[in-house]
Amino acid sequence: MKIHLIHEALNGLKVFQPEVFEDERGFFAEVYRKDQFVEYGIKEEFVQDNHSRSAYGVLRGLHFQWEPAMAKLMRVTFGEAYLMAVDIRKDSPTYGEWYSETINASNKKMVYAPAGFARGFCVLSEFAEIQYKCTGLYNKNAESGILWNDPALGIKWPIENPTLSDKDKNAQTLAEWSLKPDSNLIK
Repeated sequence: MKIHLIHEALNGLKVFQPEVFEDERGFFAEVYRKDQFVEYGIKEEFVQDNHSRSAYGVLRGLHFQWEPAMAKLMRVTFGEAYLMAVDIRKDSPTYGEWYSETINASNKKMVYAPAGFARGFCVLSEFAEIQYKCTGLYNKNAESGILWNDPALGIKWPIENPTLSDKDKNAQTLAEWSLKPDSNLIK
């Protein structure tokens, strides 16, 4: 079975669609094969898998980590969510630009955002489960976030009043983050 690269954006972000075998019993799909991802230029090793479940209207993000910086391969395994990635690499030609896509358990698309992106999602169904592979282990001492509604980014979220954690409500803008010395570590 083949995992197809269906879209590229923002200097390294990629959207994939796995082939799916379906019959009356259900379905089967390969969602990660290292050899195929290497063919698409993704050579990092995924070292941690995360699984999140959230209710309708929950917005998580925009989160990132710099030591180690981590790439993520995100997919929705239950329900529907609006996945978001913002390029926060100062030396990138797409710095400050964002990409979003509505992903659901039925379309089985996956979004890969390389290290140097802040990521988040907003749940559009009653509940959604998002699973993501990471190329770095979580480090609470080197993680942060960008304000979900940073006016300078102009992100078009699909709901107006999301449910947010206190941490996400009080996150910094991209301009505030860019003034911090640690922001130079994201490449």
